[in-house]
Amino acid sequence: MVRLVCESCERDFTVPAAAVAKYPGWKPKKCVHCRKSAADSGTREENLTTADVLNKYTAGPGSGVFTDGSADPNPGPGGWGAVYVVNGTIVAEQHGHHPRTTNNRMELSALIAACRMVPRGERAVIHTDSELCVKTITIWAKAWKAKGWKKKGGEIKNLDLVQELYDVFHSHPGLTLQWIKAHAGNRWNEYADSLATAYRRGAK
Repeated sequence: MVRLVCESCERDFTVPAAAVAKYPGWKPKKCVHCRKSAADSGTREENLTTADVLNKYTAGPGSGVFTDGSADPNPGPGGWGAVYVVNGTIVAEQHGHHPRTTNNRMELSALIAACRMVPRGERAVIHTDSELCVKTITIWAKAWKAKGWKKKGGEIKNLDLVQELYDVFHSHPGLTLQWIKAHAGNRWNEYADSLATAYRRGAK
């Protein structure tokens, strides 16, 4: 088996050596899970402004903190965005970018900002379209921390951001982390995506 790293989720995956040998120069860029997710969504990033998003989309949850992050190409220039909404009204929003980064670092950065947006004593659901981030913070990281931030089978990618997000999320008892489907017409998820890609347009 040939071991590769998925360009989307950055997790290791393998393909049969015979398949790689059969097609010289070919190596899949994404794992099966990410290829299936992309096929199921049937949509692509639209690169809309926040005003365009508000004019086009109305569906989805009307309260919570919505986050997104991406790099194009991955790795490459990237951005992140987070918007805090209560009953359809924007309470706060933030976004940023980095000239050389990855999808997952931007997703984690957006979630860190999101956790800090919600005042102590208030409850909020934080929405992310990264299943990897949800599982990392709600399932896997507890065991990694107990083992001195180590995991079986290799390094913990983006450990600095994983540790920071784990600490800030779990120190705020009012927060819940929840997955939301990407590019499915959910207004505030699309808005967060627009914030994450603002650096490409030079503005929101």
